[in-house]
Amino acid sequence: MKTEMAMPKRGISLCSFGILYLNSLIFTTTSYALKDCRVTRETEANCQTNSLKVFPKDIPARFTSIDLSHNNISKLNNRDLKNLPNLLRLDLKRNSISKIESGTFVCQISLEVLNLNRNWLSVLKEGMFDGLVHLTELHLTDNHIYVVAPASFKSLRKLTLLNLGHNKLRKLCHLTNILQNSPHLQTLNINSNKISKFHSWELSNTSTELVSLDLSLNHLKFFRVTADIFPNLTSLKLKDKGKRKNIVWEVSDTSYLSGVSKLDISGIHSSLHGILEILETFNSSLMYLKLNHFNKNLRVLVNFSCKMQLLTYLNLRNNCIICIRSDMLSLCTNLNKLDLGENKISDISENSFQSLWQLNILIIKSNRLTSVPHAVRKTRISELVLSFNNINVLGCDDFANMTRLRNLQLNDNRVLVLKDCVFKNLVNLKTLTLQNNNIYKLNSAFKENMPNLQVLDLSNNQLADLDVGEFKGLHSLEKLSLQGNKLKKIKKGTFSGLSKLKYLTLQSNKITEISNAILKDFEALKTLNLMSNHITYVSENPIDYPPFAELSQLDTLLISAQKGNHKNNLPQNFLQGLTNLSVLNIKNDKLTSLHPHIFNYTPNLNKLYLSSNDFTDLPDNLFSPIQKLKGLYISGINLRSLDFLLLANLTKLKSLQVRKNAFSVIREPVMLSLSALEYLDLQGNSFTCNCDNAWFLQWVKTNKQTQVFDAYNFECNYPPNLKGKKLLEIDIRSCTVDIGFICYISTACAVIMTIAVSFTHHFLQWHLVYAYYLMLAFLYNSKHKNKRAHQYDAFVSYNANDEGWVLGELLPKLEDEQGWTLCLHHRDFQPGKPIMENITDAIYGSRKTICVVSRDYLQSEWCSREIQVASFRLFDEQNDVLILVFLEDIPMQQLSPYYRMRRLLKRQTYLSWSRADAHPDLFWEKLRQALDTQEHPMGEHLRLTVEDGPPGERPDKSKV
Repeated sequence: MKTEMAMPKRGISLCSFGILYLNSLIFTTTSYALKDCRVTRETEANCQTNSLKVFPKDIPARFTSIDLSHNNISKLNNRDLKNLPNLLRLDLKRNSISKIESGTFVCQISLEVLNLNRNWLSVLKEGMFDGLVHLTELHLTDNHIYVVAPASFKSLRKLTLLNLGHNKLRKLCHLTNILQNSPHLQTLNINSNKISKFHSWELSNTSTELVSLDLSLNHLKFFRVTADIFPNLTSLKLKDKGKRKNIVWEVSDTSYLSGVSKLDISGIHSSLHGILEILETFNSSLMYLKLNHFNKNLRVLVNFSCKMQLLTYLNLRNNCIICIRSDMLSLCTNLNKLDLGENKISDISENSFQSLWQLNILIIKSNRLTSVPHAVRKTRISELVLSFNNINVLGCDDFANMTRLRNLQLNDNRVLVLKDCVFKNLVNLKTLTLQNNNIYKLNSAFKENMPNLQVLDLSNNQLADLDVGEFKGLHSLEKLSLQGNKLKKIKKGTFSGLSKLKYLTLQSNKITEISNAILKDFEALKTLNLMSNHITYVSENPIDYPPFAELSQLDTLLISAQKGNHKNNLPQNFLQGLTNLSVLNIKNDKLTSLHPHIFNYTPNLNKLYLSSNDFTDLPDNLFSPIQKLKGLYISGINLRSLDFLLLANLTKLKSLQVRKNAFSVIREPVMLSLSALEYLDLQGNSFTCNCDNAWFLQWVKTNKQTQVFDAYNFECNYPPNLKGKKLLEIDIRSCTVDIGFICYISTACAVIMTIAVSFTHHFLQWHLVYAYYLMLAFLYNSKHKNKRAHQYDAFVSYNANDEGWVLGELLPKLEDEQGWTLCLHHRDFQPGKPIMENITDAIYGSRKTICVVSRDYLQSEWCSREIQVASFRLFDEQNDVLILVFLEDIPMQQLSPYYRMRRLLKRQTYLSWSRADAHPDLFWEKLRQALDTQEHPMGEHLRLTVEDGPPGERPDKSKV
């Protein structure tokens, strides 16, 4: 026992391992757009008749009920249902399933009902139903099952109903395996198998709570009960057909079946003695007995059965009874219900039911009676069923003294006319059905009688005219059906007296006009059906007497014209008075338009059916007065757009059906305006498969509120190269902006830029500074290029620490002795002007720039900016405008940040004061010559030195 219980637990744990993940992933990401199914309710899927060959994969995990009947599924594998842990009901009937892998249902621990009827299963293997620990109903009817493995039902501990009918089981031992593993089984149906022997000792080791056992059509040869194996059994069916050997019946103690109150031994083959022996077994407990298909000894069996004191229901259908005589049922004094239907009864003697004082229900339907039997008058029945006979005349005394009758069914006979006296004694009758006869005249049959009648069905007769006050005697009538007659015009006062009528059906007549005068008596009317009549209006102009002005309690109105009628228009005030109307159906009414104010009178309208009319357009404000609308059905009316819904403000609309219209694009604002929409049916429209529908396609696949019915079968109509292709298969990635991708690119660019700026600042700081000042020089040069005037011969760029040499050596020589005009920052810069602007003006306002270079000069920020601007002027003008004077030898590493200066020194004029000790006059002469030279192109200027290269690199022979 411990081993048997371990496996289900192990299977359940394997399933539980992924349930949290599935619930968080599938439940939140799966929309209502199912490829092979439609959602009938929030957690119910209907996948019928879709010709599916495999179990669908797109059903969300939240679903509790799935109907997959009428498909071609041939196999269930252990992966098919792993994502559906919440299932309560699964219907797989009428498929081709021949194999169910072990572990298929291991995750269905909540499943309660499993239907596998009409498949191709042949063997119920071990492990097939593992995991179904809460299953209560299992249906396996009409398969090919001939073997039930001993442990196949070990998980089904809570099973209460098992249906194994119409299979190929031969041995009772299969029941042993089932009953041992399902101790709470109450209903077991194994009818139409091949079990020929029933021996109780084969089930003696089982403990069962079985209440109902069906062994019908098994052609039992032996039925032996020698132990009390079914202490709770109340219903036993042993029905059989055909001529075979007599059944051997052995019940050693009648107390073993003393609880059986319902028995069906119809058609069982045995001798009269054998059948009586069977009946004797249940003599003390039987209340319901079915004796169908007995052509011999029926009278004896009936007399024997009626002696049973507790027998109250006797079913004698399909026994080929032709007539009923007074002695046939004389002993059935305790019967409460007698069913004689589906025989060939044409005659019943007057006293046939005289002794049945307890009889309450008498059924004689589907026989050959031509009139109401006189015998029924001597009963005290409350229900009489005479439908599907050949009764053509109802006489005044047919129901004489039947004051207790509550339900009378005379439908599907051949009655032509009624008489005013026919129902005179039925003062307590509540339901009368007369549909499907040939009645063409009522003859005041309902003017004075049946004050308690509540339901009257006269549909599908030949009534063409009704008299005034025809139903005035039916003060309690609540439901009246006159459907399918030939009524053309209803007179004023026809329905007078029907103050309690709630349901009136006048469908499929020839009524041309419905007026206020006709309907004013219906104070309590809830439903009025006027479908398929000839009611038409020419104009939308208001009418003087709106037909429904007095029907303030009406809840449902159905009205339409018959096929072939001319175009119809409803008056503006057609619905005036219907303040409580909830459902309005005017489909198939040949309407060409609707007045914008027609719904002003129906503020409580909940469902509106306008399908299959001839509208060319709908007014924008048509639905504005009906803000409570929850269902709108406007299929087949040639709509070219749904934009009219934008102004309707239908925030409570839950269901919208717009099949077979002419629009091809669904716009985003329309769908977003329907905030409560749960069901959308767009079948039969011609969709455009381009970016115009990109939003709609994405919405269908991802929205979690609205079910778009049959969305995966929508087809493209445009462009021509995509015609016929499935709409949801179109690739719309090129139509949509991927926000995630854009965010990714933006973030990546920001990161790269941050890294680049950091790298540049750390490694290329001086290059950036240099480029900045080059740009300033460029801007200045561009600004003053055409209006440049040289105010000075040279601008002297030096560090303050070298000011002594400049003022003591350079200035006296150049200005006092040689007569040059120099620009010095401490003397000639304009006070209050930005320093950089002073520097730029001085450099471009002088013919040349003399840079006095020293170690202090290289470390000075402002000196660096001066030489950078001067260098840009040099490269920009391509003239010899820069003179470099080195006051001291500078090592290479100190020039490295100024690699542009190093390159410049290899090509440009320079003088070295530290190497002019022996020939100072030559130094000043060279400097004078440099200042004196005109603006020659670079490379053509006067060389002041012999070798290139910065000081400290050149050989001694390069000294001045």
